[in-house]
Amino acid sequence: MWNKHTQNLQTCLSSIEVSGNDCCPDGCDEAFSVWKGMTEELRKQGKIIYLIGNGASASMASHFSADLAKNAHVHTQVFTDLALITALANDISYDQVFVEPLKRRLTADDMLVAISSSGNSPNVVNACSLAADTGASVITLSAMSAENKLRSMGDINFWLPAETYGMAETGHACILHYWMDSVSFPPA
Repeated sequence: MWNKHTQNLQTCLSSIEVSGNDCCPDGCDEAFSVWKGMTEELRKQGKIIYLIGNGASASMASHFSADLAKNAHVHTQVFTDLALITALANDISYDQVFVEPLKRRLTADDMLVAISSSGNSPNVVNACSLAADTGASVITLSAMSAENKLRSMGDINFWLPAETYGMAETGHACILHYWMDSVSFPPA
């Protein structure tokens, strides 16, 4: 059973598809190189990487926000404060919990990293639309259906043909670790 699971994960990761705004026709290696360059430029300018997601994807957003700040010396921001999320959900709408704070903070020089296993979470999709309209860079990580909304919304889109949340979340963590490791400074 374990070997089958790891084989499924390897198959899923090796079947990743990358798309974007005329970016990365040569696939993953080029996409990661472009993403690394975007991140290094953002770091040099002192701009911000916003990371968003729901549930386990929110946990990943928080985890990688902390690791990027610590290891890559990048300014990061997540919206995981329970008071903020519940106030916005109650007073406005849950599909706006990321849009509302981004309206007040996001600039055209920033980056939004959107993580969604289904690729159809309205709050994540709405945030990507706002970021694109603002002119910020948008990176998406999605899975499940090949026709999910998020898959075509970013400057770089990583899609995994995962059929379960566990496989999608594990694959997304692998993508995020690979990116973070590429922009991190070696330990002192």
